[in-house]
Amino acid sequence: MRLLVVAVGRLKNGPERELAARYRERAAALGRGLGVSACDLTEIPESRARRSADRVAEEAEAILALVPAEAALLACDERGRSDWPSERLAARVGAWRDDGRPALVLAIGGADGLHERVRGRADHILAFGAATLPHGLVRVLVLEQAYRVLTILAGHPYHRGDPDS
Repeated sequence: MRLLVVAVGRLKNGPERELAARYRERAAALGRGLGVSACDLTEIPESRARRSADRVAEEAEAILALVPAEAALLACDERGRSDWPSERLAARVGAWRDDGRPALVLAIGGADGLHERVRGRADHILAFGAATLPHGLVRVLVLEQAYRVLTILAGHPYHRGDPDS
């Protein structure tokens, strides 16, 4: 399974970009032994359309163009579910991998969010709580969770996990 993060917008140089890169590298290194071939990142330019609805639609086209037909799509959206612990997310990702999904795409929308076409195509919609978060921080969280999911799948000790499982 190939892991791909698709994000609208480009992170400027700074601590968020450095931390995101660190988690991406860790995920890529750990994933090799788990049947995850890569942890790629594709940045999509923000739409310059005047209306929000048009921006979101243009960005959706760009996101969906990068999602292979049989890939699992995990959309990160404020209207998603925020009640999934990392272990449950890891179990879902492991099931997608074991089912032969060729890729897992983690999609992060732009400032206006994700279009319903992306949400409708998603296998799961994840929210990082009710707070509004900066785009750079969301990217760090997504990559950190990708790394955490892989550590759980690898059987590494997890501080919140059930010690008897």
